[in-house]
Amino acid sequence: MSAAMIVAIDGPAGAGKSSVARALADRLGFHYLDTGAMYRALTWLALRDGVALDDGPGLAALARQRPVEFGDQDAVSIAGVDVTRAIRAPEIDAAVPVVARHAEVRDVMRERQRLLGHAGDSVIEGRDIGVVVVPDAEVKVWLVADPAVRVRRRHAERAGIDEEALAEDLLRRDERDAANTHRADDAIEVDTTDLTLDEVVDRIAGLVGVRR
Repeated sequence: MSAAMIVAIDGPAGAGKSSVARALADRLGFHYLDTGAMYRALTWLALRDGVALDDGPGLAALARQRPVEFGDQDAVSIAGVDVTRAIRAPEIDAAVPVVARHAEVRDVMRERQRLLGHAGDSVIEGRDIGVVVVPDAEVKVWLVADPAVRVRRRHAERAGIDEEALAEDLLRRDERDAANTHRADDAIEVDTTDLTLDEVVDRIAGLVGVRR
């Protein structure tokens, strides 16, 4: 049996990582792994169980004891609870950066991500995928987009939130995520600003076809 093939998709918030990765996985018949959902699920559980968000060791222990699971239709569960919708709530948006910044937590999550990614052909998206999580990925893509376009995309995902507030939040998030947003030297940049989702997927699928 041949080794699993991994496509790593990195880039800043709003560049299109989730939409592109999900559509690409559907196109190729690969597993889709949303690493951000893993941190969100852990955050949800920590808030539910009263684990302090500044307790790195405690959060890491919780992550190891209650690994995140992925099911059909991109379902996300933790501790036996389907949290697919719950982890997109505003309170999770606000709290997840605090959880994700702990080195102990990231170590546990990366271990889990590698295990899931190497279980079969996978598309993995996040902010440190091609450099840290799976540096051996056969295809590495760095998605970028004009800041105004990124804000509009986030606004479409967060109906009811002021666009100006989203722009400020995106700027703060870029600054906050800088430590964990690394572009691999061998990653291929794709600017999604003026491309449709299908066009972006076509480009990456073409890269996958060359490497197979």
